[in-house]
Amino acid sequence: MPTRKSFCRFCHANCAIEVDIEDGRALAVRGDAADPLFGGYTCMKGRELPAQTHHPQRLLSSLRREAGGGFAPIGSELALDEIAARLDAIRAAHGPRAIATYCGTYGFMNSAALPVAAGFHAGLGSPNLYTSITIDQPAKVYLWSRVGAWLGGPQAFSQSDVSMMIGNNPLTSHYAWQGSVPPFSPSRRLRDAKARGLKLICIDPRRTMVAQLADIHLQVRPGEDAPLLAGMLKLILDEGLHDADFCAAHVEGLEALRAALAGFTPAYAARRADVPVADLVAAARLFARGPRGVATTGTGAEMSRNGALTEHLVMALNIVCGRFCREGEVAPFPRVLSAASARKAQVMPPKPLWGEGFASSRIRGLTQMAGFEMPAAAAADEILTPGEGQVRALVCMGGNPLVAWPNQRKVERALKSLELLVCIDIKQSQSAQLAHYIIAPKVSLERDDIATAPEVFYEEPYARYAEALLQPRGDVIDEWEFFWGIARRLGTPIPTAGGPLPMDRKPDKFEVLEKITHGCRVPLARVREETREGGRIFAEARLRVEPADAGADARLQLAPAQVPEQLRRLCGEPLDEQGRTAHPWPATHLLICRRTRQFFNSTGQDLEPLRAKGATNHAHLNPADLARLGAREDDLLEISTAHAHIVGVARSAADLKPGVISMAHAFGARGDDAAAVRAFGASTNRLVDDESDYDPITGACRQTAIAVRVRVLPANAAAGAKGE
Repeated sequence: MPTRKSFCRFCHANCAIEVDIEDGRALAVRGDAADPLFGGYTCMKGRELPAQTHHPQRLLSSLRREAGGGFAPIGSELALDEIAARLDAIRAAHGPRAIATYCGTYGFMNSAALPVAAGFHAGLGSPNLYTSITIDQPAKVYLWSRVGAWLGGPQAFSQSDVSMMIGNNPLTSHYAWQGSVPPFSPSRRLRDAKARGLKLICIDPRRTMVAQLADIHLQVRPGEDAPLLAGMLKLILDEGLHDADFCAAHVEGLEALRAALAGFTPAYAARRADVPVADLVAAARLFARGPRGVATTGTGAEMSRNGALTEHLVMALNIVCGRFCREGEVAPFPRVLSAASARKAQVMPPKPLWGEGFASSRIRGLTQMAGFEMPAAAAADEILTPGEGQVRALVCMGGNPLVAWPNQRKVERALKSLELLVCIDIKQSQSAQLAHYIIAPKVSLERDDIATAPEVFYEEPYARYAEALLQPRGDVIDEWEFFWGIARRLGTPIPTAGGPLPMDRKPDKFEVLEKITHGCRVPLARVREETREGGRIFAEARLRVEPADAGADARLQLAPAQVPEQLRRLCGEPLDEQGRTAHPWPATHLLICRRTRQFFNSTGQDLEPLRAKGATNHAHLNPADLARLGAREDDLLEISTAHAHIVGVARSAADLKPGVISMAHAFGARGDDAAAVRAFGASTNRLVDDESDYDPITGACRQTAIAVRVRVLPANAAAGAKGE
């Protein structure tokens, strides 16, 4: 039985794998034990790539909606002809802005898909490109631009003495921002680090697997990460535990930040966060004394209230403690397949990435981010709001807006109102069921790819090229081929870093990837040739932090515009006798998000080996809360906000404090079908208010720490939901 090497594309980690193949079918996947980075690690999701590839419900032909509402097969070339003709008519009548694309999380698993889609929009002249980045963690990507960045890079996890993880659980999510535990074999890496002496601080409303390994777990009240971090920052500055030399040489605004933090005493911050003040003090001192290691966040912190301010305070903690690589040190995250850039012991000055000079959204005063994408949280309103610039056609690639975008009922109205909805999807997802066309794509084992998405995780100069292992089944195309085919028919170019894609002939995937990686540190042809038998570390691509340029005097900005006022406003919020902020309506619980080990957002929910580990997104509550509600495990609960409700399946969870309910996002069928909740879960995004509780820069709205009312579903409704 032939065995071929490749890498998994079920999630961002891109683990090295071996694939057993027989008669053109993938039979089994396991970790590549010879790989120098992954060492044989895979997760349960990646091992189901054969099931995904050969799933009986996988689309092997594109589909077109018929007049009666159903779908019928259509050849891919004919589908592109018809779609291009409809897009051309929309462009002629309403301009290029009427055409939009959404790239969901799974679109990032195809290394050519998003760059070619971005080039398509640039050539078309439409700024309406959206991605999942602006849904869950936009501040990580954009807020450095008002602070500045240290060109030497952050300190690496492998060299850390302390690590602080805020609302992230990489042992489940397999995603970790720079400086946190890498997402490949994360449990082993974290345990090995603990064995060598790493001190771990976890800030999370749940007692997660990370929290169980932590030296200090601050079980923060949902939504109060910012006050907690402000209190830690104030204590570090007050006790002189910061890196005074680094701050004197490279930091601006230290005293302005100190003044804005005046009200965040440890006692005040601990009261708001509902943590013991002694633990807050111990955690702040432990982190500050390091001497090496960074604080990082996950979606849990940034999707909460004050998410952008929380990210700024995390940046501030790392800055005042000087947690960066210095001159002469090996710089982590060398990014072999990205354009070369020097690592220097100096500050890159702030460079605004939004506001004046960027395309304006018509919604809530938002703008394009970095000249690249529009805020996804405003996409439904861009579709529904009449007038010049209204989005009338949407291409959805590797995403499922109906369960991912906030405010599901609005999203459903928006998708149904489009003149043209095209979904590139391997199945009839919740969103694809509303489409005019569903384009059937290749799956990962049927296409060439490079591991670019996880390069921000690689401390070593690791790279690999994966060649297609299987012949595509049916009439399927690669995602980039869709955009190239439409652009060719519309007569528009697709610019890339290495120049425009040819339009007089169809390039192959390798040529497209060469264009995208133009200027990378190791030629792509060499990476392809030298990684056919597995990924490798290109030692010559290691980077050391170089001396600063002569005259380099830019400084990191600790107190940019709005931040001091945001802190003062936060400190001035009225609190009840328990230190809680007021909610606009009488709530019983705070709903927080979580991830499941068996699914990657909405991907994998159709694979039976994974569904067997739990198909629904249970509503987890403290046992005392279940008792107060008069509920038992597996009872159905109604979870409501002022404008919407969902149904959840109760599960007891001692890892939560009373008053907190926890559910995974990206689940659920359309609508309020309580009978489907046990099989498909419920879409928590139905509860999200995207119009009044959002970040003014990124547009990201609160999707965790949501004030909800919880009650047991009446017996007759529960009986109906159980099919009795």
